Parts: sequence; structure tokens; C-alpha cells
Amino acid sequence: MSQINSQVEPFTQQRIDLAAAFRWTARLNMHEGIANHFSLAVSDDGSRFLLNPYGRHFSKMRASDLLLIDANDPAMGARDDIDPTAWCIHGAMHRNNPGARCIMHVHSKYATALASLKDSSMPPIDQNTMRFYNRIAIDDGFDGMGMGEEAERLSTVMGNKRLVIMGNHGVMVVGNTVAEVFDELFYFERAAETLITALSTGRELRIASHEVAEKTAQQFENYPDFAERHLAALKDILDSDEPDYRT
Repeated sequence: MSQINSQVEPFTQQRIDLAAAFRWTARLNMHEGIANHFSLAVSDDGSRFLLNPYGRHFSKMRASDLLLIDANDPAMGARDDIDPTAWCIHGAMHRNNPGARCIMHVHSKYATALASLKDSSMPPIDQNTMRFYNRIAIDDGFDGMGMGEEAERLSTVMGNKRLVIMGNHGVMVVGNTVAEVFDELFYFERAAETLITALSTGRELRIASHEVAEKTAQQFENYPDFAERHLAALKDILDSDEPDYRT
């Protein structure tokens, strides 16, 4: 492993925030074995980014474990400490979408269940589902595990949205910071859980009007400092229970 990948510096705070997100995702059982990946751009053009190493479990992730990747260096795709699908999907996303600073991709239980339905839309039935009202892209072009051309295709499907339901696959969220993206990911999984649970009753859904759903979505967008405070609260718990995530 190169020297730059063995150092907590540079990008100490970014590494700590990302490690915290990994640890908490594991606590919530939103990960899948040693699959799934989070990344965070650290260069202006987005091509250099931090990524979790192949084979390191989310529950054991430390700041110093995170690899510094160059999406424009094809030699990195042959390294045995970089998962092939992570290299392909996150590399293409960061290379083609410099505004996607942080990217989180998981196969969480309820998001994946929703992605497995013919109709993967999310009707506005509670506050959490309303948060994502008209703010989700749905991809129905699944063509394998995200290697090569499939990875390049995935990098084009979000449009101006920050979240895509990846049909037959899972969910991907993008944004500016770890706090922002993790908060979106967390609440989307909660929203999907509510929807799947409500659908399982077989009873008619109580769907809010367009006006109410859009108003609620905008209220979420304008809620002050929520994502930052959410991540700070989680790091406070981790600082007591698992402080080694910072190392």
C-alpha cells in the first residue's frame, strides 16, 4: 500500500466523519457483508476520493483505513485492496459528476425491497416519505453488478436528483458532505421501511396531496443544521463506545 494510503493525514476530519458513517451503518445493519461502499471526494474536480478498502467490515472501519483513490489512474482498478465494483461505480461517479462530493451506496433491507418492486415509486404517506417527494430518480436499466459499461451508465442516471433507487440492486445517495448524505440515507431507509410495512397490510394507503407533500419536502430542505447535528450526535456516542474509529 502506498504511503499516502497508510496515513490518517491528509483529510483527517473527512476521514473521521466517513469512518463514523461506516460504523453507524453497521450498527443499523444497513450494510451487506463486506459489500457496499462510501466515498468522499477530496479534490476540486472530484477525481481523488476516499474509499473503504476491500474486505474491511463497516463495523471495524477506522479513519486510517480509508484509501485515497485517483479515478483517472486505471492501475488502481487492479489493486487487491480495492473492490472491483467500488472502483468501477464510485470511480465513474466521481469522474463524471464532480458535484457529487460524497457518495453512499448500500443494499439495505427496505430500500432494496423497494428497488425489487415493479413500481419503485415512493408515495407520500408520512413525513419521511414526503421528504423525498419528487426528489428520487428510479433506474430500471440494471445490467449486472456495476462493472465497466454498467458503472458508466449508472453515473448518468441521477439527473438533478440526489438519490437513485437502483432497480434490482439497491440505493445510491450523493451530496456535499458525509453528514448530509448519511442523513439522507438514514431517513430514506426509514421511509422505505414505513412504505413496505404499510404495503404489507394490503390496506389502502393514506396518500397526502401534492401541496402538502411538496410543502413538507421543502420544510425538510430548510430545516437548520439537522444533518450536521445528527452526525455529531452519532460521533458523540461512538466517542464513548468505539473511539478507535477516529484512529
